[in-house]
Amino acid sequence: MADIRLQNVSKSFGKTEVLKNLNLHLPGNKFTVFVGPSGCGKSTLLRLIAGLEDVSDGSIQIAGTDVTCLQPAKRGVAMVFQSYALYPHMSVRQNIAFGLKRSHYDKQTIRNRVEKAAKILHLEGLLTRKPKELSGGQRQRVAIGRAIVREPKVFLFDEPLSNLDAALRVKMRIELSELKKKLNTTMIYVTHDQVEAMTLADQIVVLNKGQIEQIGSPLELYRAPANKFVASFIGSPQMNLIEAILVKADTKATAIKLKDGTELTLPFGIPVPKSKEMTLGLRPEHFEIGAKENNSLTGKVLLLEHLGPETYVDLQLSKGGFFRVRVSGDFSIEIGSTLHVTPALEKAHCFDKAGCSIRKSTPPLRMVG
Repeated sequence: MADIRLQNVSKSFGKTEVLKNLNLHLPGNKFTVFVGPSGCGKSTLLRLIAGLEDVSDGSIQIAGTDVTCLQPAKRGVAMVFQSYALYPHMSVRQNIAFGLKRSHYDKQTIRNRVEKAAKILHLEGLLTRKPKELSGGQRQRVAIGRAIVREPKVFLFDEPLSNLDAALRVKMRIELSELKKKLNTTMIYVTHDQVEAMTLADQIVVLNKGQIEQIGSPLELYRAPANKFVASFIGSPQMNLIEAILVKADTKATAIKLKDGTELTLPFGIPVPKSKEMTLGLRPEHFEIGAKENNSLTGKVLLLEHLGPETYVDLQLSKGGFFRVRVSGDFSIEIGSTLHVTPALEKAHCFDKAGCSIRKSTPPLRMVG
């Protein structure tokens, strides 16, 4: 399988540094997703692997071969772009076969590869149609078929579903997941949509401002974010991040105080950070409605987001700070009212003043306070 390794890769456009000294291993036979906000460098990184941009520094290897200075056609990669880029005067068959004809493959090989790709993508009955006769999803499948027939070592996808409506995106995500199983090859996918990333990926690379924030499986990133950026980016809705002060800590518990004076006791110890200022992370689904004797929060209802089977409630603490909780779809409450909730603090996350995750700890801790 075609492993990809990037060593000390940087990319600048003039004086603007877009990617900064990246070291990355992308395993073969895996679906890797680059995810991050607009301008984080994910598409530029994909183009560097494809050879459509030159690296400013560092090296790129594909299947053990240094391809840093190779032309795109010699790298063994095929790329599917955000735009379908189909020839309107050509049929589906002709569009899929176009690259092979340009490379002077014989007619029988072209026919066999086109028919194989059409079968994989369920395009057999559409081969004689022109692009204007196809839906958006069908056009995207034709663009993917054009890549499949090249039988590359690596498939690169640059936000291929961004032009589709919501329902079609869901359908195409399913088809891409099935495609991965059928082709059994290395795939790299770029998106700003973390739901797509969580749905498709074996491995996610979270990028921000040209640097890698964290690498891991979807559940690893969800359960153990390395910092506040990953915590807020992975998960829909995002994790609640509430400012707090560390009061004291021992091997079994950590006491903190929120801005409104609420004191909470976390049922785990943490290594004591340099500053007492910290951030408490709680996911919206980790709350129970109603106050208990200890460790409850009270907030004023600012917004209700009804989604059918569930409702998200935005709450404001008395002295600043906002958080969101998930309740059942039939839960009844009015905007402006007060809601008492109890967080599942055993699932809480702690971040230091710099935004880095403070890992739960069992070694002896000194007291603070």
